[in-house]
This record gives sequence, structure tokens and C-alpha cells, in this order.
Amino acid sequence: MSKSILIIGGGVIGLCTAYYCLQSGRQVTLLERGEPDHDGCSLGNAGFVVPSHFTPLAAPGAVSAGLRMMFNPESPFAIRPRLSLDLLKWVWHFCRSANAGHVARSAPILRDLNLASRACFEELAALPGADFGLVKNGLLMLCKSDKALEEEARLAAAARRLGLFAEALTPDETARLDPGVRREIAGAVYFPQDCHLHPQRFMSWLTQTVQDAGGRIEWSTRLLGWRAEGGVIQSAQTNRGDYEADEYVLTAGSWTPGVVRGLGLNLLIQAGKGYSLTLPHPPRRPIIASLLTEARVAVTPMGEAVRFGGTMEITGLDRSINQRRVAGIVKSIPKYLPDFQPEQFEKVPVWRGLRPCSPDGIPYIGRVRSYSNLCIGSGHAMMGLSLGPITGKLIAQILSNVPPSIDISALHPDRFD
Repeated sequence: MSKSILIIGGGVIGLCTAYYCLQSGRQVTLLERGEPDHDGCSLGNAGFVVPSHFTPLAAPGAVSAGLRMMFNPESPFAIRPRLSLDLLKWVWHFCRSANAGHVARSAPILRDLNLASRACFEELAALPGADFGLVKNGLLMLCKSDKALEEEARLAAAARRLGLFAEALTPDETARLDPGVRREIAGAVYFPQDCHLHPQRFMSWLTQTVQDAGGRIEWSTRLLGWRAEGGVIQSAQTNRGDYEADEYVLTAGSWTPGVVRGLGLNLLIQAGKGYSLTLPHPPRRPIIASLLTEARVAVTPMGEAVRFGGTMEITGLDRSINQRRVAGIVKSIPKYLPDFQPEQFEKVPVWRGLRPCSPDGIPYIGRVRSYSNLCIGSGHAMMGLSLGPITGKLIAQILSNVPPSIDISALHPDRFD
């Protein structure tokens, strides 16, 4: 009989895991704490698929930059101080990881994961009925200053050494590549292998595809505890009763640390809050997605609309909207894209989501040592959507006792024990 899989968490990682486990012939049940129309961090993000993002969040200069930004209420990065041992441990390991050696070790892994996930997106987009707006025309890193352009040019050189495609562009070259919107920039770096898609359409399609394939999704189901014995999980205890399975997979995003605490595991994850605003009728519409480099604001064309997203606000599981951070996003946009002015965003709803961030900026993927039938897929930070398909595929391989198609030894969930 096929082994049964219980997946806890119905974001993009959980749904992708369910999809690939079903493809391998497993029986799959997915528990999601939200209702069918829930709003998770997989739904309102920028929709980027980013082979260009091979530098982890923990990188040289990240600590000093974070300290400089901490006291600016409109900055793109902030850590809200609070009495929390978990936060102190996370900050400690973040500081220890923010070095050139860690970046050199992590870059090939993140490159391989993102390229493999891009290939998965292409395969999924080719399936009958799949329509989630996958656009394969790259990403522009727009630089306002010469200093930023020099830094991005160095990043482009590093990308080429990793076998990726990257090209520095003048403002005129950028305009010829994408004439749909005016830009006031010093230049740009173009990563042609990047893609973008419509996250909500992808999630809706994936949810329906999982259910059509026989996957069972239990909505409004919150994990309350565990029953385990001898290093084997026997059942997951929820507000709707106990669920038993042969294998358990945790894909609970920012809620993962609380979920595993009952098992005696200490998984270092902090929630990084991000915001987005989507203009349904923009004054101009770019063709190519972009990142406003200094402001760290993503710009994504989605159908007739344009989405703007940004900030990394380490605040715990706080889903309130910080209007000063939102104002920082809105104020930065006209500096690069003068056709967009703050008054155009006055009545636009603000979306926010909590992204699960590991302290070293690379995800947790794999089995834990303490329990023979528990896998983790979490800690993807801003690359959750981008790495969703490959994470699900790798976990499905692990559960089938197939050697993972990518070396994920560095992503072990117990690496900070």
C-alpha cells in the first residue's frame, strides 16, 4: 500500500510538496490553519522566479546596513527589538553567517535551486489548463546611483562566474529593452533568466490541481500538538481531531518554530513582514519586472496591473500594517519611475505577509535527526515562491528514498543545533 503523507501548512511550499508527492503515487492530506480564501504570504508577493538571487540575506555588509536602517521608520529593513531568546539566537547566527565565506558556499546552492525551480515552473506552465501568467523575460535591477550600479555590476560578474547570464545596461539601453515606462536611473543590470508570474493565480491553480489529483485539503485545521514515541511521530493533534500518517512534512512558514516546539526541536526562524500594493490601472506599464535596487522595492507587471512590493521587517508574528513602512515604499517609487506618484496609491489596499527567514538566508529542507518520519520545508524568506516547486520535488524524492536531484546537505534543518 502507498505510504500516507501528512503536510502541515498550505502555502506554496506545502502545495508544491503535495503536488509532487501525489505525482510519486503517495496518499496526501494537507492541513491548513486558514480557510479556503485565506491570505498567506504566497498570495500577494512580487511573483518573482529569481536565479539572479544567489546571494543569501546574511551577506557582508548586511549587519551594518541593518544597523543604519533600524532607526529610520520608512527604511526597507528593520528588526523590532523585543525580549525574545529566539530572536537573540537568530540575530547571533545571522551576524555569524554574514561573511564572504558563507556567501561563496551558498551561491552555487541557491543558483542550482532557483534554476531547477525555474525548470519546474516551465513544466507546470505547459500542463493543460495551467494559466498562471508565467513570463520569461528577465529582471532589471534599476540603480539610481553610480555606487549602486557599480555594486550591481560586480554582482553581475559574480553571476557570470556561476554560469548565469547578466548584463550591465546604460539608461538608454534599458529604455530600448523595455520602453513601456520612463526611468530616472544611472543604469541597470539585466538578468534574462529570471521570470515572473501571478502568485494568486498560481496558488489557485495548484490548489485545484492537488485536489483533482486526489489530495485531501483540510481547511481551518490548526495543529495543537503531537503524539510521538521512540523517535517516531504517531499522530498530529489538531482542533479537528488527530491525524495519522506514515510521514509528516512541516511547511508551516513563519509558524514553523511554534509548531515544532512540542517535539523538542528548536528551529531558528523569524518572520519577515513584507508589503505590496497593486495598481489596477497604472499610468504606464513596464513589460519586464524590476527591482529598485537601493529602495529594495519590487515592480511586477501582472496582466493590466502593476504590483509594488518591499520591506523586510522582523517583528514576530505581527500581521498589523505599519503605515510608515508602506509610505517608504510609495515615496521611493517616483525616484526611479516618475510616471508613478504617491497620490496614485492613496486608495490602493495594502497587502502584508510574513516570510519565514532562517538566520543564514538559506532554507531548511530535509529530515530532522530526532524523528525518522519528519521532514521540514521552511525558511525560504523572500524566495518562497521562487523555490516552491523544487522544494516540493526534493521533499517528494526524500520521502520516496530517492537521492535528491540537488545536494541539499547544507540545508539540513538541524544545522544550528
